[in-house]
Amino acid sequence: MIEPDRIHLRGLRIFGRHGPTPLERADGQDFITDAVLWLDTAAAAAGDDLTLTVDYGVLASQLAALIAGEPVALIETLAHRLALACLEQAAVSQVEVTVHKKPAAGVRLDGISVTVRRSRT
Repeated sequence: MIEPDRIHLRGLRIFGRHGPTPLERADGQDFITDAVLWLDTAAAAAGDDLTLTVDYGVLASQLAALIAGEPVALIETLAHRLALACLEQAAVSQVEVTVHKKPAAGVRLDGISVTVRRSRT
């Protein structure tokens, strides 16, 4: 069996107000998102037809709107919502989304990330 093709969206940096603490919600921060989309691009490539693949510019705008939109307490929730938005693309069979953020004040870490993988079932 041939492995499906993949489209990677890397480093989508959008300001949001997600987090469980009032300070994180008030101050907000940049959230960096990566998404890997699994799909078959053969028909799109053969016909040079954007409608048979994913318009990653449109998808990136949709993901950006979710990140900048309604705050959630957990980046797990945000990653799940972003993954579901990716799966709304008809060509996508599976997606992996990673959301990166800086830790809350006082914690000595370079960053925190959550990765979720979802597929059509």
